[in-house]
Amino acid sequence: MSEAVIQTNLAGLNLVHRGKVRDMYEISGHDDKLLMVASDRISAYDVVMSDPIPGKGKILTGLSLFWFDLLGDIVDNHLISAEVDEFPEACRAHRDVLSGRSMLVHKTAPLPVECIVRGYISGSFWSAYNKDTNVCGFQLPDGMQESDKFPQTLFTPSTKADIGDHDENISIERLKEIIGEARAEEIARISVGLYQKAADFARQKGIIIADTKFELGEKDGRLILIDEVLTPDSSRFWPLDEYAPGKGQPSFDKQFLRDYLSSLDWDKTPPPPSLPQDIIDKTRARYEEALNKITG
Repeated sequence: MSEAVIQTNLAGLNLVHRGKVRDMYEISGHDDKLLMVASDRISAYDVVMSDPIPGKGKILTGLSLFWFDLLGDIVDNHLISAEVDEFPEACRAHRDVLSGRSMLVHKTAPLPVECIVRGYISGSFWSAYNKDTNVCGFQLPDGMQESDKFPQTLFTPSTKADIGDHDENISIERLKEIIGEARAEEIARISVGLYQKAADFARQKGIIIADTKFELGEKDGRLILIDEVLTPDSSRFWPLDEYAPGKGQPSFDKQFLRDYLSSLDWDKTPPPPSLPQDIIDKTRARYEEALNKITG
């Protein structure tokens, strides 16, 4: 296995943002483009772990490229190329780092909200439902069990938080106040369409996509799909053959890591605990299994 990439520092390129997982670079002479590099960092409870998951960035990139291709008929995306030979010359000197984990993309103005779509009740939504059956403006049926399928797919946007802070779920009405009614309705339509096509495809491959988070940006006045798409970092993937409502589900995502962290005496604030090799290996194996099942 190749050495893990915890963070990148690419000489000759201008680092403009280091997120929880991705490092973003501007390229001199290419003001309308960005280089997006997926590291092997992993976060949980909005805290970036000290230990990486080797190869994770390549898995995320491979999945995103697959979904960009499959979903291109619903909305355009920001991908220009994932082939290092097609990148600007300043990038090619870093071929060893970039190969398999980077994308040259169009620069956009990202929307100030996360586009979350839910097909099943889990996570924060399940917690909120237990307090009140009206969640984020949706009146949900009485008597739902954890992991039940919703009667209809829900678009549940959230605010974007800085690293270390938590995103906050908002209602559709609040979204309309932030970005306008027409834009809000367009975002909801695109997000639900992306989810439904992806969920139908994944189900044929033996995976339930319980929920996912999309990022949309504006370029020349139109919305396009940006960032990563339908990866285990941004989605809950459940094995279809083990699906059993009434409890939490086994998953192909970092829920495995979250469950381990929840078993510790850790208050979910930095600094994070170190991860045993066993947890690192099992997390990577789940990510790889998701990639292999979905992309074949």
